Amino acid sequence: MSTEQHRQYRTLIVGTGAIADAHAEAIAAQGGRAAVVACADVNPDRAATFASRWGIPTVYASVEEALASESLDLVHVCTPPVAHLAVAAAALGAGVIPIVEKPPVRSLEELEELARLERSTGVPVVSVFQQRFGSGAVRLRRLLAEGTLGRPLLAHCHTLWYRDADYFAVPWRGRWDTEGGGPTMGHGVHQFDLLLSVLGPWRELVAVAGRQSRDTETEDVSTAIVTFESGTIATIVNSVVSPRETSSLRFDFEYGSVELDHLYGYGDADWRVTGLPDDQSVQLAWDDGEPEVRSGHVAQFAAVLDALDRGERPPVDLDEARSTMELIAAIYASSFTGRRITRGELAPTDPFFSSMLGSGAPWLETVTR
Repeated sequence: MSTEQHRQYRTLIVGTGAIADAHAEAIAAQGGRAAVVACADVNPDRAATFASRWGIPTVYASVEEALASESLDLVHVCTPPVAHLAVAAAALGAGVIPIVEKPPVRSLEELEELARLERSTGVPVVSVFQQRFGSGAVRLRRLLAEGTLGRPLLAHCHTLWYRDADYFAVPWRGRWDTEGGGPTMGHGVHQFDLLLSVLGPWRELVAVAGRQSRDTETEDVSTAIVTFESGTIATIVNSVVSPRETSSLRFDFEYGSVELDHLYGYGDADWRVTGLPDDQSVQLAWDDGEPEVRSGHVAQFAAVLDALDRGERPPVDLDEARSTMELIAAIYASSFTGRRITRGELAPTDPFFSSMLGSGAPWLETVTR
């Protein structure tokens, strides 16, 4: 379909901090298929600067004011996590699709409320998990589905990043009530959401989380051993104390290994494929000649617009996001209680359903929630 045949989607960006620039840039890269007609932020100076930088015509003090004044198709939710549910709920109430940055909400309880609002309004919610959309991940899922790789046996998913004291000086970061969690919630989630998109449903896990050096309420490292319904065993490591930063995935299948090493986004050159000795079939299947698509917001937003043009539900929906959010809650529950957690175990009566902090982190003597 040519660019001229696409409709243009009128877009509002709510929250004009750092991640909003990634959204504005990705929208601008869609070839005119979407336009940011307004932005909203509780900080008027920040909003005005953002609007000037991206040529946005109108600035509002709140999402409610913007929704009442503009005809909109999409609301990009770029606020701190504490406001995600309220902003998405306002968009749904106005019949506008919210595209919500990670983590979509702070708890399974908030996710259930968002899903209820989605059902009652009939308006879909989009969760931003952009690592799923690079051509390497798409190719990997296809080859696995076709049987080319055989069964998945073992996987590693490591997000080893570095965030210093200045990063956590931002008031909402490193707090359970505003951010919802530490690197398990807000940093490693990109990579293990991609892991889940490849391996499918997880079954159970054991985990450890700790506060090694950062002066935060939340953890700064976590490690989990996860067993999937397929029988695959995976390790997941999340850190914000690692000076040599890397984001890496490794999958060992029956017929070959597939590895990804990058930092904040990948291209085809970041993947490595190793077949069985004297067998080139996996490498040949991987080198399929399809065009490269880098992972990132540009790729996911293009997929969202494509789906809307076709009248389909846009990716990533709340059902897919729930598996990722439940994994996060299970990592915290296992870390703070010493329990082995099974998928589906964290019912509404469990403290980790309503808060990732649950019954409390061992390094906090008192916590206000």
